Amino acid sequence: MKHAPLRAHFVAHLHRRRMARHFLRLASFELFRHVPVSKVVPPDLAATLNAAAREDPAALLARLHSHADGLDAGEVTRIRRQAGENVVGHEKPMPAWLHLWHCYIDPFNLLLSVLAAISLYTGDLKATTVIGCMVVLSTLIRFLQESRSSKAADALKAMVGNQATVLRRAPPGTVPDAAPTVHLDIDGRPARHVEIPLRELVPGDVVVLSAGDMIPADLRLLSAKDLFIGQAAMTGESLPVEKFVALRDAATSSPLELDNIAFMGTNVLSGSATGVAVGTGANTYFGTLAQRVATVEREPTAFQAGVNKVSWLLIRFMAVMTPIVFVLNGFTKGDWLEAFLFAMSVAIGLTPEMLPMIVTSTLAKGAVLLSRKKVIVKRLDAIQNFGAMDVLCTDKTGTLTQDRIVLQRHIDIDGQDSLPVLEYAWLNSHYQTGLKNLLDVAVLARSDELTRLDPANNYRKVDEIPFDFQRRRMSVVVAERDERHLLICKGAIEEILAACTQVRRGETIEPLTPDILAHINAVTGAMNGDGLRVMGVAIKETPPDQSVYGVADETGLTLAGYVAFLDPPKETAAPALKALRLNGVTVKVLTGDNALVTARVCQEVGLEVSGMLLGSDVEKMDDAALGLAVEKTTVFAKLSPTHKERVVRALRANGHVVGFMGDGINDAPALHAADIGISVDTAVDIAKEAADIILLEKSLLVLGDGVMEGRKTFANMLKYIRMTSSSNFGNVFSVLVASVFLPFLPMLPMHLLLQNLLYDVSQTGIPFDNVDEEFLRTPQHWDTDGLGRFMVCFGPLSSLFDVATFGLMWFVFHATTPAAQTLFQSGWFIEGLLSQTLIVHMIRTRKLPFVQSRASWPLIAMTSATMLTGIAIVMGPLAHYFKLQALPAEYFLWLSAILLGYMGLTQLMKGMYTRRYGWQ
Repeated sequence: MKHAPLRAHFVAHLHRRRMARHFLRLASFELFRHVPVSKVVPPDLAATLNAAAREDPAALLARLHSHADGLDAGEVTRIRRQAGENVVGHEKPMPAWLHLWHCYIDPFNLLLSVLAAISLYTGDLKATTVIGCMVVLSTLIRFLQESRSSKAADALKAMVGNQATVLRRAPPGTVPDAAPTVHLDIDGRPARHVEIPLRELVPGDVVVLSAGDMIPADLRLLSAKDLFIGQAAMTGESLPVEKFVALRDAATSSPLELDNIAFMGTNVLSGSATGVAVGTGANTYFGTLAQRVATVEREPTAFQAGVNKVSWLLIRFMAVMTPIVFVLNGFTKGDWLEAFLFAMSVAIGLTPEMLPMIVTSTLAKGAVLLSRKKVIVKRLDAIQNFGAMDVLCTDKTGTLTQDRIVLQRHIDIDGQDSLPVLEYAWLNSHYQTGLKNLLDVAVLARSDELTRLDPANNYRKVDEIPFDFQRRRMSVVVAERDERHLLICKGAIEEILAACTQVRRGETIEPLTPDILAHINAVTGAMNGDGLRVMGVAIKETPPDQSVYGVADETGLTLAGYVAFLDPPKETAAPALKALRLNGVTVKVLTGDNALVTARVCQEVGLEVSGMLLGSDVEKMDDAALGLAVEKTTVFAKLSPTHKERVVRALRANGHVVGFMGDGINDAPALHAADIGISVDTAVDIAKEAADIILLEKSLLVLGDGVMEGRKTFANMLKYIRMTSSSNFGNVFSVLVASVFLPFLPMLPMHLLLQNLLYDVSQTGIPFDNVDEEFLRTPQHWDTDGLGRFMVCFGPLSSLFDVATFGLMWFVFHATTPAAQTLFQSGWFIEGLLSQTLIVHMIRTRKLPFVQSRASWPLIAMTSATMLTGIAIVMGPLAHYFKLQALPAEYFLWLSAILLGYMGLTQLMKGMYTRRYGWQ
């Protein structure tokens, strides 16, 4: 696997301010509600949609230069040249100059720029140069990282992007290949189902829709069967809307009321259809809506809110302390200009100007590692939520099981093998045009047993009643040699029995009596207890002159038998569940499957079932009762999509950070409701669109690895924030003490700027640092209050040893007059820089640094280089340029004692702090 594209997608989403105006996620329902529908659609687009809805299908196809069986490759190329790609306008990449500008516009960079302008105005060119280097360094690092990543973003989007199924005609004169044809045009040319990326769709393409598909463009429907579409992304209405081929209300003029138009960005909940694309990209209802609401800022995520709180905490601290430093030095030294420049330098020292770069670099590093774990992150705060997750809700099929379903038995109602039951099930799976799941694949794989019966040639399809999650069954109607129609219904056993009034035993038909029902429940229950998933197969003869069927025809059915499937547990499920449990993540199973089958699978993979709730139980509970029940329940079975969403919301309301892993249509509401939605690249479109994280392998083991990487990434960000906040607090405290007692400035403004620049450079190794194992054992959360407490506890420690350095320079080296201030300032410059840099190693771990916990080589290299550079500046030929001077060798002996004392006291404070508050 190539990881560059994987990294790209993640880092491309780091541009928070830039990406606030990026292509709207189709599941961001709330965003659309800010814009009144009546004010969104331009008159020309409304007129286009109304005209398409009323136009004769043949005339519409002709106007679009299309055909009932789609376009050929040449026609697609020609149309794409005129219409462009199927993307909204503001999805285009940002120009390099504008990207650079957005990287520069940051509160910290703007503050530094103001201070640089003041320094330039006052003639302090050296300070101006140092501040300018800090701004350029921060801006360029962000710009280069983001530019490098964005170039590969399209490759990743294509890798996990949604697809559209279209009809494609073979060019004239070509020989059809072995692919199954949908139908032939009048020239005998085949039209085939072809999967294409959404961006390649063009006006005139004939799109094939089935349950779970995202609508890829504005479509005029050409055919529809029980088609229900979720339009919540457009209207905010949760109930699905039924669509038809013909416009039922010719008087309507509102685009959303056109019931034969399907809009880009909505999704198929049930049924099937075909439609011709009348608008793509920005020329769609969704594209227009997206352009209008592009200026609406989304509510900050938990991650963004955490970073913002930390940033403003430090900025407020700076706003309070800087004036105090200015006034204090102005009164005690009498030089108000010098005091002002010194206060400005202190302000710069307190500014966490590297925070955006550290966050970006840390997340980029996390993206690299997550990509190697086959995890693609779609949203910025997903990594932090990954690490904070303490409850994981997951489906059973494909996660706990192998997703390799095999048809084990096809039996009559008494449990005897039955070939007719297999034939009925095969016809049902073969002729349905909706979403073929793994159960259908398993049934169709047994076609070799039906060679003698030859059902494909003996039957033709008449109609179908598509699957939906309320009925939990689907039917096809076939004609046997045009002599009779046979409705074949297949689905969950309970829902099949609800539509049956009789059963078939051998060649006889008997009423469905309570005794027979009890017998059926015993047979199916025994199979469920063995871990088999049982589906019922029922039939009904209908009049041969009937050609259109609906849900109302699924009554009075005759139960023919059952098909039973086995999905063996995954070998990796048990160790993955154990690892998640040890790392503080509770796993709960939310499934629409049978309770007995689910319990058996949980038993085989070692998941202890402490409680079980059925969908019917959830239905009866109010929110308060459900909130209590979810804490004590491990397995939720026979759930509808609404039930899954309610369970997730109940867990979140109880204070949990909830992850939901799913890949089906019925999982989309829960994916959207969870703190972190997790899906797989083979999921249906709507599930992938609602998810925050995409796994390239459907495995809890992969997910567990991703959780650990998420915690490592968050841990390294927290290190920088802790180091910066405590170090800044200590420096200001030291400056206040020195300002009161010294007849000169403890350091010149230029010294503070240079020291801060060197310290910032040393921090660039933090994203690559190691993380202690014990830090990864529990979920991690933002704690702004804890950060303030950490500052107060650890900041003054450095001040104690700064004051010791003041005493050293005053009493030992006699730097007591303004004439000797350069010696004093040189001594504090080195001690301040080395103590600030050493605190990186002290605070990065609860353990004893360098012995019990060693930093990564990049961090060791950066901090070592920073300390050596600082010493070289003071002791080398550049000292005079920076108004410093070489220190006597004796100084470094005293310095070693001061630094060792500082490290020892910090280690002691770490133990006391951990015992009282905990290190995390």
